[in-house]
Parts: sequence; structure tokens; C-alpha cells
Amino acid sequence: MRLVDVPRVECATEIAADPKRVWALVSDISTPARHSPELQEVEWLDGAEEPAVGACFSGRNHNDVLGEWRTVSRIAQFAEPRVFAWEVVRYNDRDLGGPLTIWTFTLEPLTDGAGTRLRHGMRLGPGRGPLNAFVERYPEREEQIVDGRLALLRTGIEKTLAGVKAEAES
Repeated sequence: MRLVDVPRVECATEIAADPKRVWALVSDISTPARHSPELQEVEWLDGAEEPAVGACFSGRNHNDVLGEWRTVSRIAQFAEPRVFAWEVVRYNDRDLGGPLTIWTFTLEPLTDGAGTRLRHGMRLGPGRGPLNAFVERYPEREEQIVDGRLALLRTGIEKTLAGVKAEAES
């Protein structure tokens, strides 16, 4: 996959809990930080205290390959109890010319009424971040670089989903 292909990752799980319970977890910005291997902490910005379209929050991230970085995200969609989406609009205090990534939680009640299907995903771009710079430095390795980053993101998404599932079912 190449950056021009607008790379994305999405994973899903079925949770034996009603959508309201799952929604309460995924609409809490601290939930992903409890489970993600990269997102370490989050904090509301500009006086916000709860999710609403346009509200912003900061995130501190870390992984062994990329090091540590900070982001600012803006809530792009908040349709209770179905969709919660946010855009990463700043990376290490730099505006990105558009979202660096767009992250989404989507909930669907299971047809048998016994729980919730939760999807969690992200897509890269159109904002330009460190991945773009790395690909420009090594253009002959673009597919390998993008595939490697998507693999790390998939692992993080799967761990976050597993954590949400465990919390919702406990």
C-alpha cells in the first residue's frame, strides 16, 4: 500500500454488552489510553469536559520505533450511540494541513439483541506527518514503510478493542 491509496485499518469485535454500555466506554477519551500500546494519556483542551463535535483533546503517544510524540485531536463526529470519530490535527505542535489521521468507533446492536458489534479503525491523511517525511526519504521502500506502520496500528486497534470488550463484559 502507498500513501496515495489513503491507507486504513479497521477491526471489529462482538461484545456481550448492550450498546449503551459500550458507548459509555468508547465515548470516554481515556478508554483508548488504558488499552492502546501507543496512546499513553489524554487531556481535554480549551475547557472541554466531555465529547462534542469540535471539542479538542491532547494525547501523549509512545512506541519503541517512533519514540514519543504529542497530538491534538478534534472531535469530528459524535452520534450517540453509533459513531464517535476524531481527527488528529496537530503533531508535536505543528499544524498538518488537514487531519494526520481520522479515528472512528462504530457501534451496531447485534441482531439477536445479545450485544454489540464494535468497529474501531483509522485512516491516514490527508495531513502530512512524519510518515510522509520518512517515505520521501526512502521512496523505494514506501510500501514496506506503510505496511509496517499499518501493522503497528492494527495491533494497537486490536488491543484497544480487546480492552473495551473486557471492560464492557465485566
